[in-house]
Amino acid sequence: MHYNCLIVDDETDLSKMTCEYFQMFDISCAYVENAALCMEFLKENQVDILLLDINLSQDSGFDLCKKIRQEYNLPILFISARQSDDDVLIALNIGGDDYIKKPYTLSVLLAKVKVILKRMEQQTSQKETVNVSVGGMKLIEEKLSVVLKGKETALKAKEFALLKCLFEHRNSIVTKETLFERVWGDSFFSDGTLNVHIRKLREKLEENPNEPKMIKTIWGTGYILELEDEQ
Repeated sequence: MHYNCLIVDDETDLSKMTCEYFQMFDISCAYVENAALCMEFLKENQVDILLLDINLSQDSGFDLCKKIRQEYNLPILFISARQSDDDVLIALNIGGDDYIKKPYTLSVLLAKVKVILKRMEQQTSQKETVNVSVGGMKLIEEKLSVVLKGKETALKAKEFALLKCLFEHRNSIVTKETLFERVWGDSFFSDGTLNVHIRKLREKLEENPNEPKMIKTIWGTGYILELEDEQ
């Protein structure tokens, strides 16, 4: 079966309530309590978005996220009562797309999920190869990859969307607000989320991520992708 959302959380009452709320807005949703049930569910069903708690009784949501990332490419939103910045950074660094702290507001959580679903629908209907090559860089949307100086590198969905936005506005400053709107679809996200994804892009594309030559920070404003046109 196909589900818009799967919740992985051992707080079953909260998961059930969230599912029932989502279904009121035509978002198909299911929930499981642990890592084993999650992997079994993903093998038997198609899931668009995963909502994942960090503490799963005997399991770690962090470990489960790493395992899922090895086999599936779907948005993962962490939902957790853990409040520390270290937990947020770990979650984003291992493949999480966002971090939502409990107790969460159902309406806000629903808004985040609907924005992601809308973006996924648009990407599915508008998939195409970006054929323009600039400064030795070419984006291949069908494969979510970038070719840089003849070397092709696979990117995660958020990384590709972020690079595409910078590429479309190359050699111009792109504000953080624009990136949040274009890549994440709303303004609920933090600077930490953006910084982690920029760092990931630099690690994959820059010769020295600590001294970037292409993806540069404009402090207090946003970022710029500097490329030389080769038309």
